[in-house]
Amino acid sequence: MPKRYHCPVELAVDVVGGKWRPVILAHLKEGVHRYGELRRRMPGISEKMLTQRLRELEADGLVRRDDHETTPPHVEYRLTEEGLSLAPVLQALYDWGAARAARTGTAIDGPPAT
Repeated sequence: MPKRYHCPVELAVDVVGGKWRPVILAHLKEGVHRYGELRRRMPGISEKMLTQRLRELEADGLVRRDDHETTPPHVEYRLTEEGLSLAPVLQALYDWGAARAARTGTAIDGPPAT
């Protein structure tokens, strides 16, 4: 029996909620990234956790994994059409977070230089 929701926000949080899922989606909203690029952009996430979250997002139909079957491995991650439909939501979260940081004096470190 499928899970029943009593509010659309409940469904949305169930799909994109958690500590890392929205952050991964936000980075992929910017474009296609390889696994190592995502790791560098999120230094606080373990490799195991990143792999697990990417697999969950793929299973939920939000992220597509493209394995180019080369040696060395070349795997890219991108948002699916369903994932791209989250772009305005992710942008709103980004904008609110940036404004909140400015209001509270909270430092936001950008991704490390590559």
